[in-house]
Amino acid sequence: MEATSMSASSRFSISRGICSSSAATAPAKRCLDVTPASGVIGRRGLSQRVLRFAVRSQRSEAKDSPGIPSPMSDSIANCVEVREWEMGKTIDEIAASQGITIRRRPPSGPPQHYVGPFEFRLQNEGNTPRNILEEIIWNKDVEVSQMKERRSLVMLKKALENAPPVRDFVGALRASYERTDMPALIAEVKKASPSRGVLREDFDPVQIASAYEEGGAACLSVLTDKKYFQGSFENLEAIRNAGIKCPLLCKEFIIDPWQLYCARSKGADAVLLIAAVLPDVDIKYLTKICKILGLAALVEVHNEREMDRVLGIDGIQLIGINNRNLETFEVDISNTKKLLEGARGEAIRERGIIVVGESGLFTPSDIAYVQEAGVKAVLVGESLVKQSDPSKGIAGLFGKDISK
Repeated sequence: MEATSMSASSRFSISRGICSSSAATAPAKRCLDVTPASGVIGRRGLSQRVLRFAVRSQRSEAKDSPGIPSPMSDSIANCVEVREWEMGKTIDEIAASQGITIRRRPPSGPPQHYVGPFEFRLQNEGNTPRNILEEIIWNKDVEVSQMKERRSLVMLKKALENAPPVRDFVGALRASYERTDMPALIAEVKKASPSRGVLREDFDPVQIASAYEEGGAACLSVLTDKKYFQGSFENLEAIRNAGIKCPLLCKEFIIDPWQLYCARSKGADAVLLIAAVLPDVDIKYLTKICKILGLAALVEVHNEREMDRVLGIDGIQLIGINNRNLETFEVDISNTKKLLEGARGEAIRERGIIVVGESGLFTPSDIAYVQEAGVKAVLVGESLVKQSDPSKGIAGLFGKDISK
């Protein structure tokens, strides 16, 4: 992907702001972004005078958006895991050290070949996604860069002044669990998926959200990815503006802080962070921005390695266990039980973390199984959105009416 050194997509890490003028697999250049939220770049070894100028610039920008906090001072004071990039590690090396197989962008880029006047591209391991999640992330990298060109972070910060107030996503889940003695429901507003295609032709996001709320959902998840799920930030905004009281999760593939500001400006109360995509340092940085914006962060894991990584991060309140294998796309709800056994489950209980079960939940027995494993909330989309009356679908999923 073409990008300048000012683009977040050309840095190897969101929070460290490392720049590389060559391919993503080259050793990371030592370019510390002292104010990653604003795009102000300072090279390692710059004088304190230049650093102070960058800080003053960020403060000046913050004054232009009254009431909107900036992550600048926190990111400078708490530059985490700097040693990794100072050692010259590549993006893939850092990801691999944490068990991450999803590459943020094509390592080699799409090579061009010419035969006479014709141009074509050959697929190879370096420019071909290994699975659907990697394909989505590569596409998202390009999409976010384009969106940032159309709407800057400064514009988003100003938009936050008129955003609706944040609602307590975590509190809503706890209240529902205490009221029903069953896992709280995060019902998903989703038109399509890469594996299933279109799930509902007569798709009206506001109508579906209203039916979910009527059926007893504690919170809602709204897909905002357009290419693969036929969602949009406009759907999120429409549901919020329609007066739906359930707190809203922005179900997006987050790879850049810009997306958090966009989600909040559209009325989101929570966002999804995927551990299979984001290194620890990015999760730490993004959750800090979430805290500044008042957003809850649902951190999704798929296996023991990802669970251990997330449990090693302070301040995590929500962990989602996705029962779908990213390589095969097969679903096995016993994955939830496996990840909550032993010391991991004990640590989660001691820290009061809410675990959300995801994927493969279709029947009351499925709900009972994950609840017994330690789940206190579930995120369900396909089995509900396909119902002619989603509110009745909720009662069928839980085996009883949970709206009362």
